[in-house]
Amino acid sequence: MQLYKTKEGALLVASNQTFLLNESWDSIINRSNLYHYLMELSQISEPLPFDRSQQLLSNVLAPIGSQEVWAAGVTYLLSRDARMEESKESGASDVYLKVYEADRPELFFKALPHRVSAPGEEVYIRKDSTWNVPEPELTLFINSEGNIQAYTVGNDMSSRSIEGENPLYLPQAKVYERSCALGPCLFVPENPISSETVIAIVIKRNHQEVFQGSIPLNRMKRSLPELSSWLFKACRFQYGSFLMTGTGIVPTNEFTLEANDEISITIDGIGTLTNTVQLI
Repeated sequence: MQLYKTKEGALLVASNQTFLLNESWDSIINRSNLYHYLMELSQISEPLPFDRSQQLLSNVLAPIGSQEVWAAGVTYLLSRDARMEESKESGASDVYLKVYEADRPELFFKALPHRVSAPGEEVYIRKDSTWNVPEPELTLFINSEGNIQAYTVGNDMSSRSIEGENPLYLPQAKVYERSCALGPCLFVPENPISSETVIAIVIKRNHQEVFQGSIPLNRMKRSLPELSSWLFKACRFQYGSFLMTGTGIVPTNEFTLEANDEISITIDGIGTLTNTVQLI
């Protein structure tokens, strides 16, 4: 099942039918068994007419309410190697080697809801950064009890020149206006998402493809429950939290984003998140 957030309320798409739910977003998603709750609603609710559902689905919001967005880093081998390469001059490349092998993962705060871009909206790159990339990531929704309930597509925008200069600059490389995008929906399956699920990205410039890549989830070093459990070890989230799980797709060192580039990230079962790039 897929759950979309719109200005008129939450839309549930189940069994090729669409339902408008009369409940707040935070209340709906922060449940102990979201899949079965939504399944029950789909059986007792009146579906929307096709034209009405298509109208509402044409302009969805980011699937976030009062939640924070956190992120995990260096969870794929390629990400480890890229971080080590960009940090050579600062002498900090060993930091990323050590965290990749460590029991404790790298977790960091990413965004508050007002800094999260919706599908079709702009994401930003910093004017004081010379090397900028998107990071396509499976993103977990974890409820307040610490249970993974749903999944979405995430774009963790990253200023590689800033992070590479000094690892202590990570917050500036990662946390700024519209440095994060989520969408198009929450994917709520009955069982955990398959490790064979593929994440793919396409970047276009002037309507021409300038980068593409894909990777299955089974290339991730750490498990999704492992990452979730570390986030909840010493944090409490009243309405649950989103957790980006790291990227295994890294453009070549010669590539950097430019204004008006179009980024499209697709994950099986969830859909495609598309955003354009602007400078801030």
